[in-house]
Amino acid sequence: MESNEIGPDLLERWALHYLGRYASSAENLRRVLTRRTRRRSAEAAALAAPLIDAVVARYREAGLLDDAAYAAARVQSLHRRGESMRAMRARLAAKGVSAADVANAVSGLWAAGAEPDLAAACAFARRRRLGPFRRAAADYARELGAFARAGFSRRVAEAVLACADAAAVEALARGELD
Repeated sequence: MESNEIGPDLLERWALHYLGRYASSAENLRRVLTRRTRRRSAEAAALAAPLIDAVVARYREAGLLDDAAYAAARVQSLHRRGESMRAMRARLAAKGVSAADVANAVSGLWAAGAEPDLAAACAFARRRRLGPFRRAAADYARELGAFARAGFSRRVAEAVLACADAAAVEALARGELD
């Protein structure tokens, strides 16, 4: 039978195991470790809170946790996948990344060239087979709804849906068409 004692060694093992599998922000790692301790018992979670804070602080100092680098990498990944700027900000906020780190990461997309939301919408259309990527006739309003639910503005959605073919979408993503 396991004891409910949660010490620094166990927290360290849990933290390293999690970071070995997933990239994480400091706040997200704190939440993960808190959930793990709460599974043991509520008293153990209360007693482990200062130990968790110490582990997170030590990992920040050592460079294992860097919220700015995490945000930058996550923004790039989500952008390539076709996530809107609004959705990216929401995802990072949910992981506990500060608004300043999110703003710096998003500004890196703007520095790269064309409008990031437009390029992401093009990737979203390709992935979801909308607009010129659709296989059969589709309902225009339904496709606009899909873009809206993904966090894109109507202007961006209409620009992508107005493209005649995949080549036009690619040119739009690069900023060659307006």
